[in-house]
Amino acid sequence: MKKVSVIVLLFLLLVGCSQSDVQHDTELEEAIYSVVGDQNKSEINIRSLTTFDWEKALLFTPYSTQEGIEEQLGFDFKDPSNIDTRDDIYLLVFLNNDKVVQYIEIARQGTDFSIGEKGYLTPSDNVISIERY
Repeated sequence: MKKVSVIVLLFLLLVGCSQSDVQHDTELEEAIYSVVGDQNKSEINIRSLTTFDWEKALLFTPYSTQEGIEEQLGFDFKDPSNIDTRDDIYLLVFLNNDKVVQYIEIARQGTDFSIGEKGYLTPSDNVISIERY
């Protein structure tokens, strides 16, 4: 009986530590594609497009490694997009209370994106620059 309890406890701990509450926000992706599709736009104001609470967002470039992502976040996070092998997307990861709450994959669509020297976005400093090529 004791052995079964330990196994159940370990299972619950593993489930509790999973990223199952991290959502892939496809609606936000579509809103960003609308902005990028407008050739007159050179910036994306992320805060105006989000409908959830966030404190910080990090933008990962194509070919970002799992180790690099975890180093920037400061904790373990399984990259759901496999960006380390892709050159067709950027990965934008949103944090709230030092926990990943949402992520999006931004298709390049003939563009590059940047967030400046700071290295991350906040609700008050939330502009992604669009660079078309």
